[in-house]
Amino acid sequence: MARLKDKYLGLKAELQKDLDIKNPMETPKLEKVIISVGAGFAMKDNKLIKNIEDTITTIAGQKATTVIAKKSVAGFKVREGMPVGIRVTLRGENMYNFFDRLVSIALPRVKDFRGVARNGFDGRGNFNFGLQEQLIFPEITYDSIMQIHGMNITVVTSAGTDKAGFALLEKLGMPFTKGSN
Repeated sequence: MARLKDKYLGLKAELQKDLDIKNPMETPKLEKVIISVGAGFAMKDNKLIKNIEDTITTIAGQKATTVIAKKSVAGFKVREGMPVGIRVTLRGENMYNFFDRLVSIALPRVKDFRGVARNGFDGRGNFNFGLQEQLIFPEITYDSIMQIHGMNITVVTSAGTDKAGFALLEKLGMPFTKGSN
């Protein structure tokens, strides 16, 4: 079992008490983590798209997929069928393993890191934030990448409110910035 899942099971009763939840089944939990990269800068370069896909696959520990444009948009020079991004959705053990590596290893490696901004909640307890580069993950070697790129990470929880989602992520070790929520 994943280390973070063990931690969550140990904290579940405390979280239920802190949020004043009567039914233990209503205690918030992680549902999925989505990692996405907008790769519009690499639309015409198939090798670069493949390299980004391989990088995200290595980071996530699960095969990433290429997102294809469904419509042509002349203003962005996008044609139907062109690759416009990379995405992977993690659930279960892979989700817990990735989130644990993100919180305990990758985020502390960010230069001048003071915490993740608290304003990434969407009103339903889900949290979104971005990373500037993929090199903060120790699995990535500098020589294997063709271009430095960022990524968006969405943490989907079963919490119905931002307060409950914040409490869950904080208990799981997400390093939020100091100050008001």
